Amino acid sequence: MTSPTTTPTASHYSSAHVDPAAQVADAGFVPVQTRSERPSSFEPADFDAPTGREVNWKHTPVAKLAGLLSDEVGDEFAVTVDLDGVESHLVPEEDVYGEFFRPEDLPSALAWKHAPRGLHLRIDAEDEVQEPLVLRFDGSSAEKRAFGQILIEAMPHSRATVVLDHHGSAQYAQNVEIIVRDGAALTVVSLQRWADDAVHAAAHQARVDANATLKHFVVSFGGGVVRVNPNVELAGAGSEGYLYGLSYADAGQHLESQVYLHHKGPHTKGDVLYKGALQGDNAHSVWIGDVLIGPDATGTDSYEANRNLVLTEGARADSIPNLEIETGDIVGAGHASATGRFDDEQLFYLQARGISEEEARRLVVLGFLSDVVQRLGIPALEAELLEAIETELAAVDA
Repeated sequence: MTSPTTTPTASHYSSAHVDPAAQVADAGFVPVQTRSERPSSFEPADFDAPTGREVNWKHTPVAKLAGLLSDEVGDEFAVTVDLDGVESHLVPEEDVYGEFFRPEDLPSALAWKHAPRGLHLRIDAEDEVQEPLVLRFDGSSAEKRAFGQILIEAMPHSRATVVLDHHGSAQYAQNVEIIVRDGAALTVVSLQRWADDAVHAAAHQARVDANATLKHFVVSFGGGVVRVNPNVELAGAGSEGYLYGLSYADAGQHLESQVYLHHKGPHTKGDVLYKGALQGDNAHSVWIGDVLIGPDATGTDSYEANRNLVLTEGARADSIPNLEIETGDIVGAGHASATGRFDDEQLFYLQARGISEEEARRLVVLGFLSDVVQRLGIPALEAELLEAIETELAAVDA
């Protein structure tokens, strides 16, 4: 295990966040060609402040993230534990951080530097936790900037669901390190239900060991700018990763996820599905999906898809799927992306059966988004999210 105080060598980050065009012009540098080559470092000084021209920032409103790009100590951030007994799983062991996590951008490196250690949620070996373990994050003001560092560790053959529930308002940069040991099954749900003026940049990085399973959900309904980037490595033989996302962007909101799934071990299985709805002027969603099937990932089965439903004029969805395959011995691999408006044939079909246009639109959107909601497997949370979708739809008709 690598100590969190250990930093990569200079060669690992010497060209971090340099515009590819500039790199080509300088014969001394080679552009970063693929997602797997992205530099990493624990030191904020090794990252230039993003300008919006870099490949991993060009769809992001960088100016609105200015508070999370400054190398200054942040404010206190309230974290509460809602479920009795969770305290027994919180283990303040600072030296365990950084076994897999490596910051890949400036906000993440600053969170590594400034965030307090100690929020280590460990599920003991063979333990099966029936109820979701809920960590609630409450911001008190959009003027406050804060950094967070979380380690979620599922020990061998354990079972648990962890929910990270974000509310209120703040400028919050967050690192989430996830380790799923051999034979464990872990579900992690990150809910972004911020106030409209909140700014949230999060890096989730997970390693899944042999015969283990990770289900990872990113659900973003609130916040002015929300950027949650999951990075999952299927490291062990027979490991499985299911990465699901749901977003609903209103006027002026920017909701973004850059997803990276790395099939490293043999006989791994991955499924990526992100769905989003958008409504209102300048509502913007960004999804970038990168899947890498490595040279040793024989017998891999992988698929990624992104679907977006644009409900009104003035909304925009950017969707970019990428797939790299470095071995010819796989079960299957594919990717897909689609963005569109209401299907007139679906609306006509429902209206022809006596359903009003307003109700028909509601049913189409609910059917479109509930596919992801129902994969959560948490009935109470599923009901909350479906109610939130109903509320959003009511705003369209108002």
